[in-house]
Amino acid sequence: MALTFRGLCVLATALLPCSALAQTAPAVIVAPAEMTEVHENASFSGRVEATQKIDVRARVSGFLEKIDFREGARVAEGAQLYTIQDDDYRAALTEIEGQIAAAEAQRKLAELERDRKAELVRRKTAAQNELDVAEAKLGEAEGELQRLQGSLERQKLQLSYTQISAPFQGIVGLTTVDVGALVGPDSGALTTLTRLDPIEVTFPVATALVLTYQERLARGEMSKEATARLNLPNGTVYPLAGDVDYISANVAQGTDTVLLRARFDNPDGILLDGALVGVMLEAREGESTLTVPQQAVQRDQSGPFVMLVNAESKVERRQIKTGSAHQGRMVVTDGLAEGDLVITEGINKVRPGVTVDAAPAAVPAPTPTSGG
Repeated sequence: MALTFRGLCVLATALLPCSALAQTAPAVIVAPAEMTEVHENASFSGRVEATQKIDVRARVSGFLEKIDFREGARVAEGAQLYTIQDDDYRAALTEIEGQIAAAEAQRKLAELERDRKAELVRRKTAAQNELDVAEAKLGEAEGELQRLQGSLERQKLQLSYTQISAPFQGIVGLTTVDVGALVGPDSGALTTLTRLDPIEVTFPVATALVLTYQERLARGEMSKEATARLNLPNGTVYPLAGDVDYISANVAQGTDTVLLRARFDNPDGILLDGALVGVMLEAREGESTLTVPQQAVQRDQSGPFVMLVNAESKVERRQIKTGSAHQGRMVVTDGLAEGDLVITEGINKVRPGVTVDAAPAAVPAPTPTSGG
């Protein structure tokens, strides 16, 4: 006799164990709401600016004799950049030195004549006016000598200008002139020199944020010191932190912002003048705050909420109030207590009131450290 469909179902039910007939509880991953140290932060857009940037110019006229640098290279303070032909300046220096030697001889003669007249006046064999004339001539000789010594110093300075050197360490730009060109004070920039280490980043901050910060600072709710970090244009984080060293006293009327500046060490020249970067200000002193993993927080029209597992292994929907996100965790200001288990994985498989099989989230393995 053939079994009917109903008979097959009854037979299958008799052969299956009871546990297979019961509905399986959905498996979810949970993590506790924990008190963690949070450093308040805020993000802005900033512009990298060199601490020093100058046009290198010629201060004296002459034919360019030598270019002493490689374009785009890093040069030390005092490094030679250009050499201007100095023959005329050396010749002029030698001429002045000769004039000084002659003037020293004239001064010596005038001094001897003054002493002779003084002796004659003492013996009363010469009139006082003759001594006065001798004194005047000595003063004239000394004045001429001083004038020539001043010309000598000026000529030495002119000669030194034929050697154009870097006033500070930096990156030298493209040269605008070639060897043999006639250069001078009116030639314009010969090249540029840019200092990249340290380097500065300026960024505008809304006036309202600055006022809120000052109010919270006055109430003791925030740390006065902040660390600045940068997100580079390629998405990477600049490894060195900076310090805010300037807050403008003026508000930009067009944007209603206040300009801030942070300074960074830049030993490898990663930060380039004019680059657009992301700036994150982070308080140096953290505070203990209730947080949950960021992936546990859901949002709908009523606002943020989490699905948590209670002591009876049942799911509850809990409306919460949130603060800012920090390193993958979300600050919870209301709606949860420390130790509440929120669902981080498997949220799409549950609904309020369902019994679940909850497993704790895996704890990341500690990063190995080298022993001392």
